[in-house]
Amino acid sequence: MAISFKEIKELTKSRKAREEQGLFVTEGTKGFEETPPELIRAVFTTGEWARANAALLKKAPPSAEITADVRKDRFAGLCGTKTPQGVLCVAEMPKFDMQSAFAAENPLIAVLEDVQDPGNVGTIIRTCEAAGADAVFLTRGSADPYSPKTVRATMGSVFRTPHFLIDDMESFMALLDENGIAKAAALPRAEAPYFGQDLTRPLALFIGNEGNGLRAETAAAADVALTIPMAGKVESLNAAMAASVLLFEAARQRSVK
Repeated sequence: MAISFKEIKELTKSRKAREEQGLFVTEGTKGFEETPPELIRAVFTTGEWARANAALLKKAPPSAEITADVRKDRFAGLCGTKTPQGVLCVAEMPKFDMQSAFAAENPLIAVLEDVQDPGNVGTIIRTCEAAGADAVFLTRGSADPYSPKTVRATMGSVFRTPHFLIDDMESFMALLDENGIAKAAALPRAEAPYFGQDLTRPLALFIGNEGNGLRAETAAAADVALTIPMAGKVESLNAAMAASVLLFEAARQRSVK
């Protein structure tokens, strides 16, 4: 069944629509290149983009709906970017096996508790791939990993980094315990700096909300607190930057273990 312009706008704006249909939108040439062909349901382009990228457009599978002559003004109305590049895809959400993350040889996962900025969520997903982490778990209060802004920030990692939603934190904590995964909380103040902690064991790194940090009960349940020392008058880094520092420290320690 053909996907209409109205449906594209709904997928762009509505998390509910994305979750109900299992579809989301990727924008731009990079987004098209990073989308696995088997997940492409439809491709919409301007005529100019289609002519300039005829060979690349052949990447779309025969089953995909191709509309390669959308007027520029209409195409701009479909996109979330101010200067659209002339191509967007409607893609199926990738499917990941949660148990595989826990069954990894030495699991390293990131847990985002109410991280609300799409750019932060997307950057952390991308950083997890770069640092060799096994998965990202997000509470429902976090930004949707399939919103256009989040997807752009992942730079394609949304298709490669396993990610899952947490419906109940208490049950998730119990799952970590069952699988022997220690809980590390990123906190603005703790007794010891992050580089003095052992991050080589199976580990879940908890990153909290941009303004409020981790919930008190989440921080209290952690096995270890990780603090990034600050110079000057800086009190903290943003969520994505802090996650990057800690994830790459974990990767460094594991590489020299």
